[in-house]
Amino acid sequence: MTVTEKTVSAAPSEPAAWAGRGLGWLRTQYPLLILLVLVVLAAVLSDAFLSTRNLENLVLQMSVIGIVALAQFIVVVSGGIDISVGSVLGLACVLSAGLFGGASTGLAVLVALGTGALLGAVNGFLVAFRGLEPFIVTLGMLALARGLVYAYTEGVPVRPADPAFTLVGTATVLGVPVLGVIWVAVALGMAFLLRRTVFGRRVYAVGSTPEAAHASGVPVRGTLLAVYVIAGLLVGLGGFLLASRVGAGTPTAGTLFELDAIAAVVIGGARLSGGQGRVFGAVVGTAIFGVITNLLVLLNVSTFLQDAFRGALILLAVALATIGRSPARRGR
Repeated sequence: MTVTEKTVSAAPSEPAAWAGRGLGWLRTQYPLLILLVLVVLAAVLSDAFLSTRNLENLVLQMSVIGIVALAQFIVVVSGGIDISVGSVLGLACVLSAGLFGGASTGLAVLVALGTGALLGAVNGFLVAFRGLEPFIVTLGMLALARGLVYAYTEGVPVRPADPAFTLVGTATVLGVPVLGVIWVAVALGMAFLLRRTVFGRRVYAVGSTPEAAHASGVPVRGTLLAVYVIAGLLVGLGGFLLASRVGAGTPTAGTLFELDAIAAVVIGGARLSGGQGRVFGAVVGTAIFGVITNLLVLLNVSTFLQDAFRGALILLAVALATIGRSPARRGR
């Protein structure tokens, strides 16, 4: 067979190769497929779903939890977990609205960011430098932060004095809520940080195998501390944005946000053992839960059944995440 004949005979295999790559990509993008199916289903089941007003509400509902999910995502990639994100967000929310009388929106942002960063640093120090389990550390922080929320508010919503406090949470840009724009900006920044910087590669290395990362010269403790501080900053930002959207710091702000954030990260394809996951997956996971919640509300489904639907979706996501893995990897 001549060289020309070999080239011609090999040509038909190229489309097959591209098709194989396409199928492989689809298998790794199952969260996106789930989201597309849900959007189509929601549009069919409810005429109000695609209305401008409902889509704006949907973006507003997803934005804050989306930012919290990104905070959870970087912690999970590093091999940890943070179940205190909801309570820390609640504390940042009420302090940003009430501290110093809520007379300045700029000061409120600093208070929220400082609160999140401080509590994140405490979590990071105990995990990185004291060797404590992230679950236990953040469980304690969950109780501490929520207790401080109730002690500060005494069960009563805190309303800021600055009339411009709600501007960020309610404004739109070309019909798109500012909260949504901030969420996308944070997601893009997180993606750049984790995929295009040395620090991001260190986070994945620490989450994959801390011992090997340490042997390679990666400052494991410093990296983990930075991860929890960054997560705290994002949670603090979410606390201010929630207060800005609602117009007050409520004692129940952030309740169960940790479950929603973990679920969004898991359904987005991240591995809870660390070292794997993409920011895009966390964003899609957040959107999936947002669409489901919105659709169930539009259909007047009981809140109890809403929790059941969300739980079933988490189980489905975990099951789908195992597709394509070898038995040896599934057994790890």
